[in-house]
Amino acid sequence: MTVNRTSRISGFYKLSRKERLRKVSEFSGLRDDDIEAIEEGIPMEEAEGMIENVIGKIDIPLGIAVNFLINGRDYLIPMATEESSVVAAASNGAKMIRVGGGFKTHSSKAVMVGQIQLIAGNPDEAAEKILKNKEEILEIANMQDPTLIKLGGGAEDLKVRIISTDKRFMVIVHLLVNVKDAMGANIVNTMCEATAPYIEDVTGGKIYLKILSNYCVERIAKAEATIPAEVLGKELMEGIIMAYEFARSDPYRAVTHNKGVMNGVTSIAVATGNDTRAVEAGAHSYACRDGIYCPLTRWGRDDEGNLKGVIEMPLALGIVGGATMNPIARASLRILRVKTARELCEVAAAVGLAQNLAALKALAGEGIQKGHMSLHARNIAVMAGAQGRKIDEIAGILVEEGNIRVDRAKQLLKRQDR
Repeated sequence: MTVNRTSRISGFYKLSRKERLRKVSEFSGLRDDDIEAIEEGIPMEEAEGMIENVIGKIDIPLGIAVNFLINGRDYLIPMATEESSVVAAASNGAKMIRVGGGFKTHSSKAVMVGQIQLIAGNPDEAAEKILKNKEEILEIANMQDPTLIKLGGGAEDLKVRIISTDKRFMVIVHLLVNVKDAMGANIVNTMCEATAPYIEDVTGGKIYLKILSNYCVERIAKAEATIPAEVLGKELMEGIIMAYEFARSDPYRAVTHNKGVMNGVTSIAVATGNDTRAVEAGAHSYACRDGIYCPLTRWGRDDEGNLKGVIEMPLALGIVGGATMNPIARASLRILRVKTARELCEVAAAVGLAQNLAALKALAGEGIQKGHMSLHARNIAVMAGAQGRKIDEIAGILVEEGNIRVDRAKQLLKRQDR
């Protein structure tokens, strides 16, 4: 049977949960155990094996963003988040970008940096000895994971920095490791620890820290998109550009601007079992790379007068190892149908750009609260006890009144039940 794989699914949000899951399953070829994991969650015995002192689980909704066309291919995007409007916003941003031909993405190799901290009597001499023995150090590092080497990865290079603290100079060795489809923390840490004794021997110094850096500037993902001028109109386009310029010039605005970007990126990281703290730390550090906190995206007009958006950020996402073995994470990866970690990073960057576009459009147009409040009102209606069709009925009244409170929702429910 030929599957029509398009992420442009009209009225997806109107379908029942079962109908949505069926469409996603048809698109992605989900297995029965994937569907069971999505519907039932992580078994308690697996949760106990993931962290210490387990007493239970906390559920986060897993939604699907539609309309994504990336490098000519359709994607359905699994997003795990507790925040209303995030999935809808990503879908809306992707819909606008789709009109202009979708996203164009690319990324650098999956290179992570491991840091080895050395204190030596003569820092310059120690740095020289390290570089002189570079090949031996790389060889020791690569002995730690023959499988990674066979896959084309491994320690590829070594750099040395001398930094000054208030009390002393430190020699910092950077081990550059191509981790292929992993996030990379475990293997990089292992390589750093394995090479440390040899570095001590050749320098006569003392090693202290041996650990990966989450500032993965060697692992950059980029996405760009063009939205035709007629899709937005002159006034709205101008408003989006002005909103970007505000963020570019003011860290107070830039922080919230990037929070919107990360609404999308982090949601994918959670859904696929990746380290959200590492991703966010790297992204926000990268936003400060020029000495002032700046937006991760750029917006302006192209030569034809259309709106052009670009995102560039470090992303360390993996499709093997770690918490990606979580059955729901595996199901999410199957929904995405990504083949490499680099592809996953590029998809995440595209989602961040779409999320940002939708937020700027809302801010420059009707304001951010209208969409937020409409979805928030549904949550309030459910909290008040509404079910089925009454959820939307009560939510609609709350929004119309501008009085989105649980006590008011309960009053409306009682009135309808009389």
